[in-house]
Amino acid sequence: CAPKAPVTGTVTAADQVAVKYETAGRGDTALVFVHCWTCNRGEWNKQAEYFFAKYQVVRLDLAGHGGSGRERRDYTIEAFAGDVAAVVNKLDLKRVVLVGSSMGGPVAVEAARNLGDRVVGVVGVDSFYTGFEVPKDPEKAEAMGRGFLKPFEENYPVAAADFMRGFFAPGADPKLVERIASGTAAADKAMALSAMRNVFAWHQRNVPAALEALGPKLRHINANPKGDGKPLHASVVLVAGAGH
Repeated sequence: CAPKAPVTGTVTAADQVAVKYETAGRGDTALVFVHCWTCNRGEWNKQAEYFFAKYQVVRLDLAGHGGSGRERRDYTIEAFAGDVAAVVNKLDLKRVVLVGSSMGGPVAVEAARNLGDRVVGVVGVDSFYTGFEVPKDPEKAEAMGRGFLKPFEENYPVAAADFMRGFFAPGADPKLVERIASGTAAADKAMALSAMRNVFAWHQRNVPAALEALGPKLRHINANPKGDGKPLHASVVLVAGAGH
């Protein structure tokens, strides 16, 4: 029979923030897609179109993003993971693969902790083993985060747009590049800075232990813009010519 048409809904997170989600398709396994920093569930449109004929495909807007609520004070990775878990619980999903892009990778890893055996796989998309490492020393990690965030604090729209443009490989669709860049520039500055600080903090506390705990459940799809890179871990698949 034909896949189910997309259905949107809202679930309330633990801190009472409304989380918007969308589900389509059917199947024993649900693919739950988690977007990156300052983006929204529309980031996964093409993937949803591809997979929903064989799987239930779920996408959500993390708190502070897209159509979800913006009342959260501290946008931690743990709180974002709670958004994902709330959607999975609302839909009563029994067998789940979590797919997270960039910041969505840590969110997916953290959500897997919450959801236990229902999670049969986690896929980080340019989230881990990219060459970017946060120091394990808390003071060094904090200093790194402060330096990284300084331009965003001084002129958020310009710094945010330039940051996102820098992720695309040569030859990327200019309209797509500018859509993503302008979307990030228009995001709430307080949310964006809070989330980015918490990305650094989560990496400092949890990597590599959280990745190792997932073992073979965790896989990675990483960008290889020039096509000449080598995987930094056995679980990484590189995509030549792709940007972040």
